[in-house]
Amino acid sequence: MFESKYSKVLTVILVIVIVAIIGLLGFLAYDYYQNYVISNDAKDFVENFEGEVTAPEENKNETTDNETSENTTGENPLEGIENTNTSSSGNSSKDKPTYKGFGVLGTITIPAINLEYPILDKVTPKSIETAVAFLYGTGINQPGNSVIIGHNYRNGLFFSNNKKLQIGDKIYLKDNSGTKLTYTIYNKFEAAENDTSFYQRDTGGKPEVTLSTCTDDSSARLIIFAKAE
Repeated sequence: MFESKYSKVLTVILVIVIVAIIGLLGFLAYDYYQNYVISNDAKDFVENFEGEVTAPEENKNETTDNETSENTTGENPLEGIENTNTSSSGNSSKDKPTYKGFGVLGTITIPAINLEYPILDKVTPKSIETAVAFLYGTGINQPGNSVIIGHNYRNGLFFSNNKKLQIGDKIYLKDNSGTKLTYTIYNKFEAAENDTSFYQRDTGGKPEVTLSTCTDDSSARLIIFAKAE
């Protein structure tokens, strides 16, 4: 009798373990599939972007306001950052390319970490779950500093691998006018999540880009400076 009850308990435990393993494998498979879809959609857009965007010259310096709001997914790249009066160069809304319902200011490619994404024109909870986004500055490939923000989901998506970037690595930005510039990373550091002191800085009249994301433990922000060659 004792052995029979013992066998039943072991059977129940075994079933629970099998169900848990199947559930975990299913979750991992779904997460992998989602990441694969997001990455490949973004890469397809970047590949097609080069031959599709043409911006009227008169609209090249047109500005639009970016919207910032709190992210509801956990890791919050906007927490503690005050709304700033930002501008972005590119097409008017009727001419601007779109990606999954969001306006696109250009594309970013970083070969060192196999990164290719459209740069969305607004920072909202949904936009930064879709790609990276323009947060602040003079505009893609314009003189002055431009801040691009992205999530660190620690799974390879968006700016998750920015921690692997080194001084001297290249960043390529292409804007809606068709201009593509090469930027070289010259500084990498961590800053408090609400520190925006480096947004406005003297670039000597040259285009610069700042990449901003959370550290892996979300205790600070990983900041990368790069300047156009």
